Amino acid sequence: MNDHGDGAEHNAPEQPGSDVAGTPADGQQDTGSPGAEELGAGRFGEEQPSGIVSAARYEAEPASHSDEPGYAGSAAHSDEAHDAEPAAYSDESDEAEPAAYSAKRHNAEPPVYGDEDVLIPARHDVAAGRGTTPPVKARKSQWNRGRDRVIAALIAVVVVVVALIVAVNSDNLHTSRAIAEPPPALPPAPAAVPGSMAQLWQALSSATPVPIGEGGNAVTADNGEVAGRDPLTGQIRWHYTRENLQLCTVDSAWGRVNAVYHKSQGCSEVTQLNPSTGHITAQRNGDAELGTQLVSDGSHVTTTGKRLLDTWRDDLVKSMEYGQVPAIVNPNKQPRTGCTYGTVAAAAEKVGVIERCPGDPHDRLTVYKATGEHEDEPPVVFSSVLAGSRARVIAMSGDLTAVLLPDQKLLVIYGADGNEKSAYPMDLPPSDLAADPAGGVEQTSRTDSGIYWFTGTKTVALSRDDLTPRWTLDGTMGPGITFAQQLVVPIKGGLAVLNEANGSTLRTVGVDRGSYGGVVRLTALGPVLLEQRGPTLAALK
Repeated sequence: MNDHGDGAEHNAPEQPGSDVAGTPADGQQDTGSPGAEELGAGRFGEEQPSGIVSAARYEAEPASHSDEPGYAGSAAHSDEAHDAEPAAYSDESDEAEPAAYSAKRHNAEPPVYGDEDVLIPARHDVAAGRGTTPPVKARKSQWNRGRDRVIAALIAVVVVVVALIVAVNSDNLHTSRAIAEPPPALPPAPAAVPGSMAQLWQALSSATPVPIGEGGNAVTADNGEVAGRDPLTGQIRWHYTRENLQLCTVDSAWGRVNAVYHKSQGCSEVTQLNPSTGHITAQRNGDAELGTQLVSDGSHVTTTGKRLLDTWRDDLVKSMEYGQVPAIVNPNKQPRTGCTYGTVAAAAEKVGVIERCPGDPHDRLTVYKATGEHEDEPPVVFSSVLAGSRARVIAMSGDLTAVLLPDQKLLVIYGADGNEKSAYPMDLPPSDLAADPAGGVEQTSRTDSGIYWFTGTKTVALSRDDLTPRWTLDGTMGPGITFAQQLVVPIKGGLAVLNEANGSTLRTVGVDRGSYGGVVRLTALGPVLLEQRGPTLAALK
């Protein structure tokens, strides 16, 4: 009988030499275990219903036996341990706990059931030297060899190098810009052209064929920088700079500035800027050729080239392409292949171009629409083989196209059907006809009543309505514009103020251009007259 008086027999503890370590010897009770009496236990060896575990068991689970080989964690018990331990614990038991449940038991964490490793050998087998599982040798990683480490290092180096190359060539890394508030209003233009004009400032602007005065700013473009300047002082108000790209050409249309950059092959990157503030209003990638210029009809802009013409809307979306398309999606859409192009002009949403095609006896004039159902299938208005070669499209107005035939010494006007409507004698010096003009664009300007064409040595006035020649002025340096309500034309040493109706000279104004003697293009901006002198922009007042 045991102390509990419940009539159940108690199994005797294991004797010394038992396979279970830590149990008390015969006749000895482990009284040194703190809390042994507090852990009231059921009778040792008494069979209890499975799954019955009292609260005391959750509070005191055996601690990890680090000195027992093969015993892993506090939740792992050997088969022998389960034979020696009570099956259940009662809150009313006063019997001392076996020594295996030491004071550490009271401080142990509650067990996590279901984590037991059932493959660990029993403790009595381990103590007897039986059933010891030999240690499993870890499998050597295939990346632990020296050669593999070298390969991994090389891959890392390649990744770093590629990242550096991408960063160095990044457009964002090489783009700088500064925007500005809209400029204050300029003073009005004078009532008449002043009797004398002095230079206010000058700056490099090699990428502008024609001076740009828009949005209250004079715009210069050189190397990779487009800058909006105070027209009175030349001080930069805003700029957009591509440090790694060169400008091909810059012009104005739709009241905005269109900057075309040379990237990779050709002039393929276009940025549109607000001339007042420098904000970007549109961007696109294109296929314009090196040496291109921009031709505008007021609604669309067309890039010139020897084999391809691209036309854009005001948001820089391509509306038409004509010629040798770089990436053909739909073949046989272009009217002719193998042709090269001369001069280009545009008006009333139509583009006119001189073509030189294999098999044609002379040059060909083609007029096509700037928009169509498909951008790669140009709607041709007409295409006619001309009476001579070295032909040049001078200007377009409405449905009319003016073409110079140098060999015949004629200026011929063609109608909407491609037939000749009229022809006028045009005898020019050979130096004016030696080659097509730069960029395939004739040097012309427009006023409310006329179109002015600079041949290279003289200025020819054409009627804006029917393109008929009205008068010619020799010894000029460029076409004319309206400034201070009068027609002014650049001449050697200054400006000629002309009667627009008949071309007679009213007076001249002296301008000091130093040693420069080339072509001069003009633009007016309030009281300031801008002169494009080759690669330099000069402001006069």
